[in-house]
Amino acid sequence: MVLQNKILACLLLFYFTGMGQKNDTSLYRLKVAEAELMLLQKPTFYSRVENERLEGNKQFLAVWDRIIDNPKILEYGFDSLKDISVLRPSDHKFTLITWNIPRDDGSHVFFGYLLVNNSKRIKTGFLRHKTIEAYESFKLLDRSMTIKSPEMHVGGPDKWFGMLYTQLIASGDCYTLIGWDGNNKLTTRKFVDVLWFKPDGTPVFGKDIFKLNRKNPRRLMFEYSADVTMSLKYDEKKNQIVYNHLSAKQEGLLEGQYQFYGPDGSFDALEWIKNRWVVNEDIDAHFERGKNDSYPENSKPKPEKQKAIYKPKK
Repeated sequence: MVLQNKILACLLLFYFTGMGQKNDTSLYRLKVAEAELMLLQKPTFYSRVENERLEGNKQFLAVWDRIIDNPKILEYGFDSLKDISVLRPSDHKFTLITWNIPRDDGSHVFFGYLLVNNSKRIKTGFLRHKTIEAYESFKLLDRSMTIKSPEMHVGGPDKWFGMLYTQLIASGDCYTLIGWDGNNKLTTRKFVDVLWFKPDGTPVFGKDIFKLNRKNPRRLMFEYSADVTMSLKYDEKKNQIVYNHLSAKQEGLLEGQYQFYGPDGSFDALEWIKNRWVVNEDIDAHFERGKNDSYPENSKPKPEKQKAIYKPKK
C-alpha cells in the first residue's frame, strides 16, 4: 500500500509538471512508467538481501516490457533514473539502456534494451523525399556465463555478453562502447565493445576493428584485481581511448593470474586510424584524474566505496 501511494504521488507530480503535454497519451505512459521505475530503484539496486534485489529487478523489467513498444521512448530522457545507463549517439540511431544487479558472491547480472530507429529516407521524385518510419526494440539477454572466449564472441541481443555500458563513441559505420563488469570478488573487467548493424537493421555486438600484435579480437577485455581501479575512457579532443597499462605485481611468477594485476603507472591508447582502433603504447597521458581513475599503491580506495552501479555525470 505504501508503494502504491508513493507511485500515485509521483504520478500527480508528473501530471502537474507536464500539463503542456497532457494530451499526449504515449508520453503520459512513459511518465507513469518512469515514476514506477524511480520507486523500484531502491529495492532493486540497494537492498542488502539478494532475493529482494532479484525480485525488485523482476518488477523493474516488467515495467520496461510494458513501454518498450512505444517509439517515443527513443528520445525520452528518463532523467530521474540515476542507477541505470542510458546512451544515445549523436545520429539518434538508437537508445542503449543497461544496468547491473550485484550478487552476494561478487558477480553481477546484466540487463538492458536496445531501441533502434530504422527509419529510412527515400527519394520519391525530383527534390522530393519520403521518410518511412520504422522502430524496433530488442531485449538484451546476458549470456556471459556460457561464453568461454569473451574477446572473440560475436552475437546479437539474444546472445549478448552482458556488461554495463558507460560511454559511446561513433566509429565509422559502427559504434564503440566502453563497458564494465564486476566479474567476481577477485577481479574486475572492463571492455571496449562494438555495436554495428547489418544491412537489414539487425544489431550485432562484437566486430573485428582492432589492430593488435595478436589475433584480432572482436572486443577488448582488461581484467585486473578487484582491490584497485583502472582508467579506461574516451578522450574526445584527441579521438583516443586512453587506458592504464596493466601488469602483474611479479612478472613471470604471477602472469595470467589477474587477481594480482593492476596499473603499472604507464598508459596506452587506442587511436582511430583507417576505420580501425590501433594500439599506441606508452603514451604521455595528461588529463584530469576522475573519481574512477587509478590510484597509487599506498592510497587505494576502499573496496566498499567502489560502487558497481553506474552514476551518470551531472
